[in-house]
Amino acid sequence: MSSDAVKKRKPKVIRNETGTPETKRGRAEGDQDVRVYNEEVELEARDPQQDYMLYKDTCAALAKLMAEIQELKAGGAKVGSVEIEERRTQCSVHFITLKKLNRLAHMRLKKGRDQTHEVNTHIVSSSGEFYNAFPSLEMSWKWTFLESQHEEIELVSEEEFFQEAPAEISRPHVTRDDQHQLTLARLDWELEQRKRLAEQYKMSLARKEKIQKAIEQKREYLSSLQPGLQNIMQASLPVQEYLAIPFEHMQKQAEVSRHLPPPLYVLLVQAGAYGQACDKNLSVSISGDVDEAKALSRPPEDSQDDESDSDAEEEQQNTKRRRPTVGVQLDDKRKEMLRRHPLSLCVDLKCKDGSVLHLFFYYLMNLNILTVKTKVSTTTDLSGAVSAGSLLNSESLLNCLYASDHGKETPNPANRYQFDKVGITTFADYVSDLGHPYVWMQKLGGLQFSSDVCITLCSALSASHMERTMKLLRGRLQARLALHKQFSSLEHSIIPVSSECQHLFPAKVVSGLMRWTMMSHQEFTELGFVQHVLKAGLVHETDLFFMAVVERGTARLLAAVVMNPRYPEVAPLFSFSLHWKGERSGRTDDNLRAMESEVNVFRSELQGPRPGLQLLTNQIQRLCVCLDVYLETESQVCDGSEGPKEFPREKMCLRTVHLMLHLSPIKMNKMQGLQKQP
Repeated sequence: MSSDAVKKRKPKVIRNETGTPETKRGRAEGDQDVRVYNEEVELEARDPQQDYMLYKDTCAALAKLMAEIQELKAGGAKVGSVEIEERRTQCSVHFITLKKLNRLAHMRLKKGRDQTHEVNTHIVSSSGEFYNAFPSLEMSWKWTFLESQHEEIELVSEEEFFQEAPAEISRPHVTRDDQHQLTLARLDWELEQRKRLAEQYKMSLARKEKIQKAIEQKREYLSSLQPGLQNIMQASLPVQEYLAIPFEHMQKQAEVSRHLPPPLYVLLVQAGAYGQACDKNLSVSISGDVDEAKALSRPPEDSQDDESDSDAEEEQQNTKRRRPTVGVQLDDKRKEMLRRHPLSLCVDLKCKDGSVLHLFFYYLMNLNILTVKTKVSTTTDLSGAVSAGSLLNSESLLNCLYASDHGKETPNPANRYQFDKVGITTFADYVSDLGHPYVWMQKLGGLQFSSDVCITLCSALSASHMERTMKLLRGRLQARLALHKQFSSLEHSIIPVSSECQHLFPAKVVSGLMRWTMMSHQEFTELGFVQHVLKAGLVHETDLFFMAVVERGTARLLAAVVMNPRYPEVAPLFSFSLHWKGERSGRTDDNLRAMESEVNVFRSELQGPRPGLQLLTNQIQRLCVCLDVYLETESQVCDGSEGPKEFPREKMCLRTVHLMLHLSPIKMNKMQGLQKQP
């Protein structure tokens, strides 16, 4: 190798973290220069503040280069272009600078920790040498801050000490002038008091143990009585059933009733008292989950153990994985707001024919209202009448038990604001699931609502409405069962008239019922001959609607019937349309208007024996009689003769008054059996 080649060769740099930078002559490489680089030596010469400023400048330059590369790529420059490669090279240089600054920072941190450890070691060793050299100084320092244990004892005040302590302990002639003796005397008095209290504590423990033993003996005695009492109660069950005094059932009901909410408890007490005093066919029972009701009445525990806490944390972590949506949260809030109490009441009203009206009362805890559902049990099959399908429907059976009480909306004014928070527009959407919140039912539970205050737990209110409400409920069931039986006959074109009502009608009635069907409210409103009834406001959606078709020869009479849920207290309303030589109605024909008056107005005459369950069939029979008279007496010829040849006269008619009105004699004289003009 020539000497020129050796001179042109660059020296080799070796990085060494422990040694000092020096230049060596490598033996294996001939005359090549070797330099050793040490970052610790460089660290001593560098200023930390300048390194910090260099770090900030490097980061800023690196961010600027990155932004320029982004702009070049957005402008359409290719990845391997000269501009991008130059900036990538500059970025690599800045990254190397950042790595070097990071190493220097870690080295400064390590150096500072080493120096701190060295100083602490020196201080500890110096302190040990100092106390070894002067041990008396350490002991005197400890005695200076020594505290006596009697200072932790709470002694009585000096005034109380001199008043209560005996003279041999207090020694006032000595202790008043000597603070040390006073402290000793007060400690002696404290010791005497504690000894006396300890003796009293021992005596109290002995008395407590004696009382506990007596309690255990009595408890064992009572426990031994339980099996014997159960055997006696079991043996007395036949006697209880024979005497109709179910002591065991009453005992269980009384135990469960403690967990009822206040409104249901008031209803239970008042209904049970009324049934025991006035109505032996009324029974009340409690149903539901007793354990869940006990859990509701049990106060929440203040503390929980670590295991329950860990389980709660684990459950919380699992629920955090997926947050529920707003819709799911609203549904949960609605369910919680409409939540029922676990316990409910069942009131059974029995009728003479063996049918039973079951009333299931529920309490909505957050809304503070009662709801009811119904069910009817009968001894006969009621599936024959098609038009009677809605008579015993649980959704409409108790509608308008009292006037205008439809049970669609909650009677509590506060519920409106509660519904707005959870997005409930109307309570009627939930009636089919929760039951109807009738006003009379709130009163039976002692609840009375007004616009500004809610009065609860009013037993007198419940008692004042109990008798009338139970009579109305039983009357509603009897009326619907009677209608159901009558509808079965009407659907077969038979008008059932009882023997007590035969005197109200002629012996021979030619017109007959051809069809009896049920209508909806919409179908009723579409009829042309009932518009005057709709305008008068005599029809409501809660009413029942029927169509009766009465025929005689070529004459065909359509009768639209509106039946109020409070039937027979409110009479059915009839509207007529006659199809005979044209179409006529009560709005265009005076005779048809008189027929409507005869059927609708004279309720007291047609209701029959109380409670008037024959009113509907008597009205239909009166309708057939009026149609006979109308057809037989309608003037069809010009010479004044009465009655067309198609309808021969079957009834004796008298013309008494109002001859200029030209009205048919549709009014019947029951004493003479003759028809006369109204």
